[in-house]
Amino acid sequence: MTDEPFSALLTGYMRRIRASAAGVATEIGLSREAVNNWRNGLSLPSERSRDKLLACARYLRLTEAETNRLLGAARFAPEYPLHQEQVGAQAASQAFAGFIEGLFAQLAQAMPYPISLLLSQAHWGQPPFREALLQRARSQYGDASVLHIQPPFSVSADSSEYFAAIARQCGFSDVCSDYEFEAALEKKLMSGSRLFCLVSRFEQGTPALREALAGILRSLSEMHSGRLHLLLCGGEALADLKYRSGDLSLLNIAHVNHWPELTLEDMAILARQRWPEHAVSPQVLTQLQALCGGHPALFEEGMQWMVAQGLANGAGLLGRLEDSHWTALRVHLVNSARLWQTFLPIAQAQVKSAQTWLHDQLCNADLGRARPYLQDDNLRRLFWGNLIHVRGHGDQARLYWRSDTVRDAGRMVLDSCLNT
Repeated sequence: MTDEPFSALLTGYMRRIRASAAGVATEIGLSREAVNNWRNGLSLPSERSRDKLLACARYLRLTEAETNRLLGAARFAPEYPLHQEQVGAQAASQAFAGFIEGLFAQLAQAMPYPISLLLSQAHWGQPPFREALLQRARSQYGDASVLHIQPPFSVSADSSEYFAAIARQCGFSDVCSDYEFEAALEKKLMSGSRLFCLVSRFEQGTPALREALAGILRSLSEMHSGRLHLLLCGGEALADLKYRSGDLSLLNIAHVNHWPELTLEDMAILARQRWPEHAVSPQVLTQLQALCGGHPALFEEGMQWMVAQGLANGAGLLGRLEDSHWTALRVHLVNSARLWQTFLPIAQAQVKSAQTWLHDQLCNADLGRARPYLQDDNLRRLFWGNLIHVRGHGDQARLYWRSDTVRDAGRMVLDSCLNT
């Protein structure tokens, strides 16, 4: 939470991109009056409007840290809990250093087409710890050879507006079409050394525009072999471009990487960065991991709850907690809005079979064999919503619920929908 006035913060972010109340309202599905009430300080977003506020943050092109600030000003928990300024690139460079190094080593060795996809589930950000990735890229390629593209969120933007915005991010002027963007990027490729391009939040914009961008980047990568190194970051929509159309997929030649699971060691590093005034015993971290199942947002919520409850001793140590504390924390996490927002679309489905399917899945810890691409729509929703994850490798890889806490939340959501 933050003491910053929500209205002033929202107004500042809107002015930065010259967004009108009508434009915001159209994009996020609210009335212009509601947006003006937010901007003028007459009301705050209600609990049911969290998804609208997130859509607003994407439309305003806010970073993960800025999104968290806006949510905090509206009295909501952060969407990207591990992206607090106190954590940032420093924590990522410690907790995920090996993974990030491997990612860039893969790009350097991928010939003839150095294209990698970095896929992450909900609440990690896209990509997680973006600044750490950009810092690593600058050290390998040089500042002038690193481009960062974040496609516009607006679904009403046409092709010329979409590519003009992306061109500005790359430092290209007078670009008004996809062709002119492609020509400007090719000119830069031909005038110097190899380029690195990070595309974050790939899902933003319409499917047609996303496909056009992917097509241009792939084409240039093929034409200038080894010169354009691409790291495309996203989730379900990006995975679609790799798998859905088989050998005809636009990104079928790309290497796929999934952001790694949160380990006990990672949790310890992140806790030291995020809550430096508190030391956390290995026993507490182990029990917290069991409760949250490695879910980054539940980990943050659990830590924040323990700190807020004053469970640390005089030395700031979160040592041994009573069973009653763990019971209360479990109840708190089961009611997490992040879990409900993923379960609700399935539980509220008008098709009875969807509710029956969810009920049956909640009765099982093991949800079946993991595949590179999940064909079942609901199972795919749960995966990208970060409620299920993969354990094991190769033929032994299976899908499991992240934790019993998540399953209990699903049962509660389903019961609330069936009894209304």
